[in-house]
Parts: sequence; structure tokens; C-alpha cells
Amino acid sequence: MTSSLTLTEAAATRVGLIARKQGKPAVLRLSVEGGGCSGFQYKFDLDEGPEGEDSVSETDGVRLVVDPVSLELVAGSVVDYVESLGGAAFRVTNPNAAAGCGCGSSFGI
Repeated sequence: MTSSLTLTEAAATRVGLIARKQGKPAVLRLSVEGGGCSGFQYKFDLDEGPEGEDSVSETDGVRLVVDPVSLELVAGSVVDYVESLGGAAFRVTNPNAAAGCGCGSSFGI
């Protein structure tokens, strides 16, 4: 299933680098869990590949996979990799989020 998620080139490059170092496929799993300062938080993991009903987006040979429950909360999002003076991190720009926190790792609907 194709998703309405976008993985930027910067994020795809970073995932590819991490995957090569760990000897794993270039597959980034984005999931949403309860918690964080705004109600939900993003979780990123390297994965072996999509499962069952997962939604898949691909950029430069790197796949972003999301389970159906999480997809309801992140549909239309853009996953980017950002480096700044405060550090480097994957960032989700989520059009569904009504609230967020300063660190960008949690959100509310």
C-alpha cells in the first residue's frame, strides 16, 4: 500500500548511512505511541521491511514504513533529517497535529 507520507532526501541519506553501518536494510519504521509531553510521540526504528497492511513510501531506494494505526495519526506528514546547533534528529512535519512540543518528538491531535 502506498502512503501519503514523504521521506526527504536528507532523511533517506541518513537512514541509508545508518543501515549500512548496522548491516541492515534501508527501511525506516515510523510508529506513534501514547506518551510524550503532548499526548503522542514518534518512534523511529530500522526494520527488515514492511509487514501486512503497512503503508510504504520510498525515496532514493530507502523505504519509510508505517502501520495502519499510526498512519491515521501521521497521514500527509513529511519526515526529514535536520542538523542544527541543538543537535541532529529526524523531524516529522505532521499536518494532523494540533499541538506539539519544543523538541518536536511529541504531538497532540
